[in-house]
Amino acid sequence: MDMKLEILFVPVSDVDRAKRFYETLGFRLDIDYVANEDFRVIQFTPPNSETSIIFGKGVTSAQPGSIDPPVLAVDDIDVARDDLIARGVKVSEVFHYAGGPFNNALEKPCVSGADPQGRSYFSFASFEDPDGNGWLLQEIKTRLPGREWKLTRPQDMNVATLAGLLSETAEHHSNFEKTHAEHQWWDWYAPYMSARQNGSNPEEAAAAADRYMEKILHVLPR
Repeated sequence: MDMKLEILFVPVSDVDRAKRFYETLGFRLDIDYVANEDFRVIQFTPPNSETSIIFGKGVTSAQPGSIDPPVLAVDDIDVARDDLIARGVKVSEVFHYAGGPFNNALEKPCVSGADPQGRSYFSFASFEDPDGNGWLLQEIKTRLPGREWKLTRPQDMNVATLAGLLSETAEHHSNFEKTHAEHQWWDWYAPYMSARQNGSNPEEAAAAADRYMEKILHVLPR
């Protein structure tokens, strides 16, 4: 039986401000749904993550800024930190824990600088959203054995999600179709949907589909 952690709730006080912040981070916006003045739900997914965050109005009773830091695994802590700073995010200096990862039992648990031995899992940086909800970056260059599930079958996509992705693909394909010669629609759909499923935003996915069409079909503008 699959049992996947897919959603973390983030309590915020200003929904639109939080939305702008997580867009700035480069998280993928999955949905912004408003039912009425008492209920609004927004879902974002970090790049290439299988776990998403949800915030909004009427979705959690937790106080804004109250969550313990979720952890974002990154391949290179310095590159990730520089990218966030370039996006206007205030990020701490790189640090490591004196007693090992996440050991806050010591009086002064954090030590400035990356792990002296350069080990995976041992180097961190932190930042906060506008409400004070903390986040940790953790550098994982090589995972320890047994830390990844072996997939025995392709991952499923539920019908509603697939229908939404097809609708979005059709909308973006129409722009390409208006300016290019006749072609098979599925040749454009395939690279677009593949890019979206791998974390690209709609504009990036459309560009990938355009490049694919030019490469294999040499489709010329009318």
